[in-house]
Order: sequence, then C-alpha cells, then structure tokens
Amino acid sequence: MTEQVENLILEHLRHIRGRVDQLAEDVDTIKLRLTSLETQVAGLHGDNAIAHQRMDRIEARLDRIERRLDLHEPA
Repeated sequence: MTEQVENLILEHLRHIRGRVDQLAEDVDTIKLRLTSLETQVAGLHGDNAIAHQRMDRIEARLDRIERRLDLHEPA
C-alpha cells in the first residue's frame, strides 16, 4: 500500500513539474512579446516627436511669412 501511495505522489509531482515547466515557457514567451510591444511603442513616441518637431518648424515659417506680409489676426 505504501508503494502505491509513493507512486501516486510521484505521479502528481511529475504532473506538477510538467505544468510548471509549461508555465515557465509561457512566461518567457510573454516577456518576449511584451518587449516587442514596448519597442514598438517607443518607436511610435519617436515618430510622434518627429511629427511635432516638423509642425513646430512649419508654424515658425508660417509666422515669419505672416510677419513679412504684415498679416496680423485681430486680437
């Protein structure tokens, strides 16, 4: 009877080890995907900053053109 209990315990422990191994693989996969998402978001922030910089330059040029042509908006 004791041997049967030991075999049952070993069977459960093997099953638990297998599940833990699978969970560890899943966590590794999730980490890789999260890193990829973080990289993509960082790229989007960079693209957004570049777009804002370009808009600022266009606005400065437009202001300069308006000053040269003496175009002023009424306050």
